[in-house]
Amino acid sequence: MLEMIICVVALVIAGWAIAKNYDAKVVLFAAGLVLMFVAVVMGHPVLGAKAASGLSWVDPFKAIKDLFVSQYSNAGLIILTLFGFAAYMSHIGANDMVIRVLSKPLSHIRSPYILVPLVFWVGTLLSIIIPSASSLAVILMATLYPVLRAAKMSPLTAAGVIATTATIVPTPLGGDNVVAARVLGFEHVVDYVVYHHAPITIPALIIMGIAHYFWQKYLDGKDKGGAAAEFDESRIAQHEVDAPVWYAIFPVLPLFLTIFFWACFKHVKVGLVEITIFSFILAFVCQLARKGNVKSNIKDANLFFKGMGEGFSQVVVLIVAASTMVAGLRAMGMIDMISNSIAGVENASTGLMFAFSGITALITFISGSGNAVFYSFIELIPQIADKAGIDPIMIALPMQCTSNLIRSVSPVAAVMIIVAAVVKANPLVIVKRTSVPILAGYVSVMLISFLRYV
Repeated sequence: MLEMIICVVALVIAGWAIAKNYDAKVVLFAAGLVLMFVAVVMGHPVLGAKAASGLSWVDPFKAIKDLFVSQYSNAGLIILTLFGFAAYMSHIGANDMVIRVLSKPLSHIRSPYILVPLVFWVGTLLSIIIPSASSLAVILMATLYPVLRAAKMSPLTAAGVIATTATIVPTPLGGDNVVAARVLGFEHVVDYVVYHHAPITIPALIIMGIAHYFWQKYLDGKDKGGAAAEFDESRIAQHEVDAPVWYAIFPVLPLFLTIFFWACFKHVKVGLVEITIFSFILAFVCQLARKGNVKSNIKDANLFFKGMGEGFSQVVVLIVAASTMVAGLRAMGMIDMISNSIAGVENASTGLMFAFSGITALITFISGSGNAVFYSFIELIPQIADKAGIDPIMIALPMQCTSNLIRSVSPVAAVMIIVAAVVKANPLVIVKRTSVPILAGYVSVMLISFLRYV
């Protein structure tokens, strides 16, 4: 009982700190280490007999080392290479070219409300290429926003649609999908995305686009064409793109190749790391042939490794920090207590789905970041679901979608602050614009998940 109280107190303090925008990585590492050392003092083993160091007070540090090693050999390396590839694609102008190619047909549509769902769906596709919601918002505000204004779309409608583009896209290149697939025991991330993520999120995305159409039209009518908003060009980076149109193929090449090998050569062990490195080398060779300056291009290629460093600091460390807290909870016996308490309980799957999704929604709304919450909880799901005799996907998938959706209604989320700053509006005004489509997406995800997995 004492262990449970200590764990709850630690979780409450960690949740409060994350909600107050303390660095999530440091908070989770600290919470995990404290719990592991408390477990040592109370006589509980932190590591199994085979993994233990021989000195109980050293085991918490060895546990963290083991977590770093396991992440590098699994999802971590995939995330690093994807971040490195994205950094290089941005530098050579390939990402900008994809956006221009996909956005060009939209410039021929002059009905602003027909554009609303189309822009939302195109933006969702673009989030496959640019996984960061805030980065995608900056680029779309610079490139797509003027096109939307030329089509007579109100400033707040355009801002509201752009703020919701990076949410629940079903892509094997997404870091959260890579982690979820690994934790849930899928050999290939495409299996998780195609058979589980996409059947839930694609209908939800369609519903969200339709909800955007009616909600933005209603608010524009209510506000007499939309509340006043201006475009602040100083808030976005303006730059010329020195890249040919055919460069647009490079950012989507890993996606095409991943699906191709998964569909046609399942017996061949070709993973995302190999595919991403191949795509990077191909882009580098083409850039070298086009530019001709060997020294300059080799220097630019170093951006791939700098991008890997960003992936490490932004995502991999966060995953390890979340796993450290889970290790602390496990050492204190809390996970076993929860698992045993729900074993054999009727409708436990429904209760757990709403409980985990609800907690995720609350912390994401307050903190503006869903990744820390998702990475913290995803490690708990398999063991709890196994003891309860339920499908772990029913808990994990709605929680994952919730963490991505609720970010777009949090007034302190980076993407909301960026969009609001560009159009010189209060973030709460943008939240009003995103609220109903996001609510429609959330309800859709929960309902479809319930119908599919119960």
